[in-house]
Amino acid sequence: MATLTANTQPAEPKKAPPRQSFHYKLVILLYRVFAIIVLYLVLGGILTYAFVMGFYAISNTWAAPLILSSVDEKSLDFREKLVTSQQTIEDLKVDSQKLDSGIAEMKKHRAALLALEPQLQGAIDRESAHNHVTGPQLTTLYTQKQSDNLKTRSILAQLKEVESNINKDLAAGLITKGDAATQLSALNQAEGAYTDSKIAEVLLTDSILQKTTTGTDSLEVLEKQAELRSEAAQLDVAINVAEKQIQEESRQIDRLRQAIVTAKQSPYYLNAAGGQTLYFAFVPYDNQVSAVAGHPIYDCYLNMMACRKVGTVNQIFAGEETAIHPIFKTNIRGYLIQMNLDHPDSAKSKTVFLGRKPLLF
Repeated sequence: MATLTANTQPAEPKKAPPRQSFHYKLVILLYRVFAIIVLYLVLGGILTYAFVMGFYAISNTWAAPLILSSVDEKSLDFREKLVTSQQTIEDLKVDSQKLDSGIAEMKKHRAALLALEPQLQGAIDRESAHNHVTGPQLTTLYTQKQSDNLKTRSILAQLKEVESNINKDLAAGLITKGDAATQLSALNQAEGAYTDSKIAEVLLTDSILQKTTTGTDSLEVLEKQAELRSEAAQLDVAINVAEKQIQEESRQIDRLRQAIVTAKQSPYYLNAAGGQTLYFAFVPYDNQVSAVAGHPIYDCYLNMMACRKVGTVNQIFAGEETAIHPIFKTNIRGYLIQMNLDHPDSAKSKTVFLGRKPLLF
């Protein structure tokens, strides 16, 4: 029985070698250490990320450096508009000078026309006064001429009888042919004088008509006078229009110059016109209290620690700009400032701080 009982007891487990047991415990320990380290690293990363997010959520001193190039689209577009505005100013100046010259010439022409108008009016008045005097005289002479022609006609009737008697005497041989020719020639001269007198009567009628009525010659003079006045009036209109155009072009030149003055306050003008390297930074509206000309600029390691002064704020631009938040990657609104940097490499940093260090070190 004792032997059977001894045989029925369980066998004891075999013990592992001492070296294998040590390695197993070491692996377990290292695994636990690694897990703890990873856990703390993840926790530290989460806390660091939360701290950074919180820091940039409440910080009002950061700004994002911005590198502008003269070949950027905005800079090229700005330069094109600036050149176009300057060329427009030059074109307006040339046009204004042409208008000034044209106005001067038109004023000279107008003065010459106005100087002729009194002379023309004086000639018209003198001719009218002369016609007023000579018209009645010619009418009287016309009446007398008619009376003279009537007397001459009765005398010519008697000369017809004389001519008939001369022909009879010539036929009868009472006078010679020479005497007859002389007498007949005298009769012909008398008839010619009568004809000339009738012609003079008709011409006198024309003169009376010219002196006592408004004829075509007078109408031509009056037409020239009207044309002179019309041309002077047209010159007045043209001068007035040209002067108003010069005033409008002068106002446009002033507006363009004012626009250029305003444009010169843009960072894109400084970037396009300047030959030296300029540094800018984007400041969101929430941080504008820290953007003051002359304030120091700090560049920090890890975006917030171990900061050093790298320059000062030089100029603030009023135009609104949009950018991507360097940490949150969201669209934000703000404006640009120009930086004077003693360390140009800081322009490549993700953020810089204005006015003071963010964490006092």
